[in-house]
Amino acid sequence: MMKSICESNGYVEQFVLGEGELRFAVKDTLDIAGYRTCAGCPALAAAPVAQHHAGVVATLLNNRCVLTGKTTLHELAFGVTGINAWSGTPVNPLFPALIPGGSSSGSAAVVASGEVDFSLGTDTGGSVRMPAACCGVLGLKPGYGVISRDGVLPAHSSLDCVGIFARNATVLRQVLTHLSIPVGEPITALPEVAFVAAAIPEIDALLLGQLEQQGIRPHHSQLPALDDAHRAGLAIISHENWQAFNSLLSSEEVSPDVASRIRAGKDVDAAALANAERVRIKFTAEVDALLEQTPLLALATLPELPPTLQEAQDPLSVVNLTRLVRPFNLSGHPAITLPMGEIRGRPVALQLVAAKGREGLLVQAAEWFCRGLA
Repeated sequence: MMKSICESNGYVEQFVLGEGELRFAVKDTLDIAGYRTCAGCPALAAAPVAQHHAGVVATLLNNRCVLTGKTTLHELAFGVTGINAWSGTPVNPLFPALIPGGSSSGSAAVVASGEVDFSLGTDTGGSVRMPAACCGVLGLKPGYGVISRDGVLPAHSSLDCVGIFARNATVLRQVLTHLSIPVGEPITALPEVAFVAAAIPEIDALLLGQLEQQGIRPHHSQLPALDDAHRAGLAIISHENWQAFNSLLSSEEVSPDVASRIRAGKDVDAAALANAERVRIKFTAEVDALLEQTPLLALATLPELPPTLQEAQDPLSVVNLTRLVRPFNLSGHPAITLPMGEIRGRPVALQLVAAKGREGLLVQAAEWFCRGLA
């Protein structure tokens, strides 16, 4: 059954598959058998109906989770605001004047509104962590390859990960357990934390103040290649999205903004890609070295406050919003975002990064923070 965005606050289709305990929704880049995967794009409105569920969806259904529907997104998952004139822009439930964040906007919104217990999104350059930060919920990006991308659009990506939204860490623990991702027992003390100050001063000050209130005195650290990693991630996603979606441009049904960015990927040459891969190696080594000293790396999720819907009409105003999340797609490390407060009525979120294979530690840390902030 089709539902308007105003009625459902993020859904493009609603249905119920199965009976169970946890209710969840999925971004419309994941296949659901019997439904089209449209990715918020009119050029895919007549795409063939999916024959099978995406692998991660099938696993959750087999663990008695209840699928309630598919959610809208920034067109072709290629944008940071979540604004979509065709499939609808979901209202940010807690901060309605602000963008819901992209690209997994609907998946963040239906969790923030309480319509589901958790949802699935995809994160190629921050597309789970950013909307989670904008909507004031938890957003986990596992390490690259940890959750199956079978049945996920685009089919091939060296950056993209299926990620999870939830309002509390207890649900995250349950979801990871259903996906056979180990999470240890709840921790009574947070391990050592390294903090990288990389956002505007107001945000960094709020986050450091919150850490101090929780009795955490982080080591102040640096990631010298952070900005280079952001630019390298942009080059790679641009190239890979050109490969994935350029065939859709002939229909002239892709929005001008998204189409122009897809076309820009044609100009990413072999030299630029080789440089991006060198940056990937360098930045990954920097993060690994830091995490050998302290088990958790902390920094802001967003480098500045989320813009209003009106402010986001200017593309230049959102260019740098992924500057602190995209680098960890490049390196492949797991990362989680946690709501930590507000500045002038706009949400601020903390990003935690752990070593590869330590998704469980991020959930344990989220549980610890949730208890302390309750």
